[in-house]
Amino acid sequence: MAGRALILVEGTRSNGLLYVKAAQRLGLFPITLSADPTRYDYLAAEGIETILVDTGNLNALIRESARLRVTYGIAGITSAEEVVYATVGKLCQHFDLPGPNPASIERCCDKFAQRQLLAQAGVPIPAYGLAANATEVESSAAKIGLPVVLKPAIGRGSSGVRLCRNAEEVAEHATFLAARNDTWRSSPRILVEEFAQGPYYCAHIMGNELIGIVAADFGPPPHFVFRHGIFPAPLTDDEYERIADVSLSCLRALDLGWGPTCIEFRWTKRGPVVIEVNPRLSGGPHSIQAAYGIDLIAEHIKLVIGDEWDLHRRHSHFAAWRALLPDRDGILDWIGGDRRAAAVPGVVDVRLYIKPKTPIVRKGDWQDSLGYVIAVSPTLAETETALQRAVDLIEWSITPFPALGE
Repeated sequence: MAGRALILVEGTRSNGLLYVKAAQRLGLFPITLSADPTRYDYLAAEGIETILVDTGNLNALIRESARLRVTYGIAGITSAEEVVYATVGKLCQHFDLPGPNPASIERCCDKFAQRQLLAQAGVPIPAYGLAANATEVESSAAKIGLPVVLKPAIGRGSSGVRLCRNAEEVAEHATFLAARNDTWRSSPRILVEEFAQGPYYCAHIMGNELIGIVAADFGPPPHFVFRHGIFPAPLTDDEYERIADVSLSCLRALDLGWGPTCIEFRWTKRGPVVIEVNPRLSGGPHSIQAAYGIDLIAEHIKLVIGDEWDLHRRHSHFAAWRALLPDRDGILDWIGGDRRAAAVPGVVDVRLYIKPKTPIVRKGDWQDSLGYVIAVSPTLAETETALQRAVDLIEWSITPFPALGE
């Protein structure tokens, strides 16, 4: 045998390299299976063994994994990508390896099915409706009351999610979603939701254990692009306990409780209202590691390979992050200052996702970010000061696209 391998099905821009590095630190040989390995620049840069395979085809994944098992001892199979996570669960079942319950993951990833299960369990959620076309969307929005949030029933990273404040915006975005034929397996399914107004929080869970809660905010509406976050969130003991209680109710309602989960909330007049339950790690576990010294990715891999995990805090600091969001579309002329930002005392990570001469086309989702900065210190005030100093050092220039006819 060539060693113990960890099979990673697809990757992600935010966590993919972290899974590779964590696997290597644990003495594992990471192998990525992907339908398009060129999507992940870190694979070639790090010399990671990568195999081209249709990751939407379970039988193809089984065949490839069985072939790899001839050469390697397969320690575990997992993914950082939500859209293939249910398939990963099925792969794990086939090879009798630890993994998530695929039926639970599939129900959770269907936002309408998720809402139904949470509602049946009495979990506080926004009023909602399901629509198949623009007419049904407008009818649901009228019943719920404006403003509403429209989103695909299946999707991730805030893709296609929009706040609609009047009937014209509802009609416009409903038409846009209904026309996204490439997104739907059959007829369009659009979720229409009450806009739950209030501060945003996200509970980070491993198994049935709440690790902590992040507070975050967004860039300008009508989209929901993360701009800034603080971990741990500045909550009272009562607020923390209420979010913790609702989080555990979500796990029971959705039959989760194996591996990572992140649960998004708005704190409204009713208290914590669940916006979404995601059966995966969030896109940014870095702040948790900076604040508490807990490497959630490494601990997830330990669970995947059947080892004992360790979620105790090594220290208790405050971490904060800022996404670098462009204010216009166009061609990125240059971007710099990241090295100076990384040298600011208290800054623990600076990452730029894009390079000069890249076209910038904002979509109103997770892909809009140019990068991020994370800072940490024993106090929130010191952390925020260091973060702002670092962010101020990063600059870029974007030349707008020529107007039509120019």
